[in-house]
Formats: sequence, C-alpha cells, structure tokens
Amino acid sequence: MGKFVINTTATGFTFHLKAANGETIATSEVYTTLSACENGIESVRKNAPIALVEDQTKEGFEKLSNPKFEIYADKAGELRFRLKAANGQKIAASEGYKSMASCKNGIESVKKNAPDAPVEKAEG
Repeated sequence: MGKFVINTTATGFTFHLKAANGETIATSEVYTTLSACENGIESVRKNAPIALVEDQTKEGFEKLSNPKFEIYADKAGELRFRLKAANGQKIAASEGYKSMASCKNGIESVKKNAPDAPVEKAEG
C-alpha cells in the first residue's frame, strides 16, 4: 500500500504520495500551513479515483471537466501529469516519464494508492 509523506520545507509544507515500493508517484505544491497540506491530501484522495485523463500531447485534444489528470510534455520532452481538483486547482504533479505507458501507469498508481494511503510526517 502507498502512503502520503508530509515534509516541512523552508517556506511551508509539501506532501509526496509514495507507492508501496517507496517510489514517489506525485508531489504537491508548497502549502503555508500544515492544515492546508492535509486538506490537499484529502483533495487528492477524493479527486484521484474519479478523475478522467486528458492527454494534452495530442493535437486537438478534448478538454475535459475537472477533476482530471492532465498529461503533458515538459520542456525536456518528458511526459508528466498533474491532478486538478473539481475547482481547477492543481493538487499534485508527477516527475518526468520517458514513455506514455509509464506516465499512464503513474496515474493508475495514484488512483489506486491515494484513497486509502495513510499519512506520515517525514523525519527531521
């Protein structure tokens, strides 16, 4: 089972959703308060299982309503996804993937792991 890990940064708090193997699947923005970070985790839990996937790498892609995962190519040409909540706010983003299949596997991992993942606070 995956888990959410909350980290303290110089400017606030972030969370990482980690798969059972310890790999980071998705990361949050920096939140100014711990409670805002915890609310972000709840939003991922709620939105990820019902989010559709919008592939923005296809020309003329169909714009879907939120919540949704958006797949896009970054400046280095790697594929990434971001999860947007029902209100359109970005609540989590992935690292870069070399292939579309890997990127889609990452999305499926978020959908599978997020709803029941326990929350831990990072050491330090």
